[in-house]
Amino acid sequence: MTDRAEDRMELLMKVEGMTCQGCVAAVTKAIQRLDPAARVEVDLAGGRVAVVTDAQALDVAQALGRAGYEAEAMTG
Repeated sequence: MTDRAEDRMELLMKVEGMTCQGCVAAVTKAIQRLDPAARVEVDLAGGRVAVVTDAQALDVAQALGRAGYEAEAMTG
């Protein structure tokens, strides 16, 4: 297996509805189901999720939507 780090990008997502460590686990699992190699950092208090992935922001947002969270990519 090769490391395709050059294809990966960092996404910052605004995620609504995260309230506890269970939410952190659910969000992480939803993203890693889409991309098992994704690195996920959840800022529970800030309602943000940083992801290093080769998945597109829309795909990540849709995966989080299926898990019950409203998500959108943040810019800037």
